[in-house]
Amino acid sequence: QVQLVESGGGLVQPGGSLRVACAVSGSIFRIDNMYWYRQTPGKQRELVASITRGGNTNYADSVKGRFTVSRDNAKKTMYLQMNSLEPEDTAVYYCNADVFGLNLQTRNYWGQGTPVTVSS
Repeated sequence: QVQLVESGGGLVQPGGSLRVACAVSGSIFRIDNMYWYRQTPGKQRELVASITRGGNTNYADSVKGRFTVSRDNAKKTMYLQMNSLEPEDTAVYYCNADVFGLNLQTRNYWGQGTPVTVSS
């Protein structure tokens, strides 16, 4: 069984910073691509950032220059550093990953989400 657990969400003032993390555990041979998504009520889940196992990254235009995704393969953990936060960044942030398991199959997994609220 594979689990993704996000942490680090919370309340922050506009212009502030926050770092969320996603820890992966379970029967893992290798973690390939990892993703951060976010979702607000009534809207579709939006891809925020992605990172390959080798560290190549991509970002949504709305967060470029403000957010930085990184990962520590040894710790099986991905991070999202969010700076210059805006009220529009308020959402539940979800971790997603392509995991190559001990059964020699790749499956996609979701975390349970961590809420981020940007408000004064």
